[in-house]
Amino acid sequence: MELRASRLAVAAAFLSQGLVFISLTTRLPDYQDRWEISELTLSLLLLMMVLLAGVGSVVAEALAKQRESAWLLRLGLALTVIAVPVLTTAPTMEVFVGGLAVYGVALGVVDATTNMQAVAVEHAYGRPILPSFHGAWTLGGIVGAALTLATSTLPLEVAAGVAAVPLAVLVLPFLPRAVSVLPAVPSDVPWRPLLLVGLAMVVFYMVDTAAQTWGAVYLDTTVSTPDGLVALATLPYLVASLALRLGGDVLVRGHGAVRVIRVGALVSCGALVIIVLAPSWPVAVLGFTLLGAGVAVIAPLSFSAAARIAGEGVDEASRQARVDAVIGRFNQFNYAGALLGAVLTGAVGRDDLRLGFAIPMVLVLALLPLARAFAPAAGEPVEPQPA
Repeated sequence: MELRASRLAVAAAFLSQGLVFISLTTRLPDYQDRWEISELTLSLLLLMMVLLAGVGSVVAEALAKQRESAWLLRLGLALTVIAVPVLTTAPTMEVFVGGLAVYGVALGVVDATTNMQAVAVEHAYGRPILPSFHGAWTLGGIVGAALTLATSTLPLEVAAGVAAVPLAVLVLPFLPRAVSVLPAVPSDVPWRPLLLVGLAMVVFYMVDTAAQTWGAVYLDTTVSTPDGLVALATLPYLVASLALRLGGDVLVRGHGAVRVIRVGALVSCGALVIIVLAPSWPVAVLGFTLLGAGVAVIAPLSFSAAARIAGEGVDEASRQARVDAVIGRFNQFNYAGALLGAVLTGAVGRDDLRLGFAIPMVLVLALLPLARAFAPAAGEPVEPQPA
């Protein structure tokens, strides 16, 4: 019963993170209008947020040696509660940037610690459940996008209300662990296979961040979408992603992680071709929907594989502390991908976002060779064998 309660609490934390993040990113065109921000300036602000998220993740990794991830997760949620009302109700551009900076740090802390908690719960269950946690993030994103659509005619300040969600979540019963002090991430961690899995995660976050950060702007500025409907770049993307993540465990058991990732890479490339060439906004929305389905399970499979690799050959007493430390560092791949997706897409596409989305369209094909790194273990078959 306690384990189930912790699983629900961690899922709620993922949901909260997705809801807040998507609620903010789907309003980027509104913030652009309010503060007269160009695409290039917005790219620089996103660069700042991503770099500070990386700082937050590093801080979480460092503190995980002496503090349990449940405590760190509550800290990140508390920072989110502070940052969101500040940036959504900011009276000046300077206050807006300050709130965005605090939110960036909070984003990194929560990203790292939710995944620390998730891999610990998955290990306790003894079976793959990471896709369902990331599905909770996606469900939160769907709610956030729906809120943007529902409140598109209301003042921007109403977005401050989403801070109530992380406030409620931070009191939930996350999974505790006995803290064992580690001087550093152990030197015998097999970084080569972790690097290959991490590169796949870089590709995922490049595509995912490009879609979620620039999708609404693309619809607003490139394909003449009616006012109030720009969040449709994100909502169908997330719905398709949720559907695939909810079925992700079954897909992986039936077809193997390697095949699932390779098929997803091809679907994603085709979807980005549709987006880049879209003659109208409904066609672009179709492309974003297919893209959500294509990349859906890459992130949860990456964290699951990283936890498995980091925990191999380690006694149970020290396994979770070691995995927490490794996941905190592994989470940095998230921000490398986010830099490519948010900053490079905006910088290349500052005059035409079609060019910006051509970057992930090509680079997503790197998942085809990287998929083999997700094979269960050395010497085991990549694909499932007949019963």
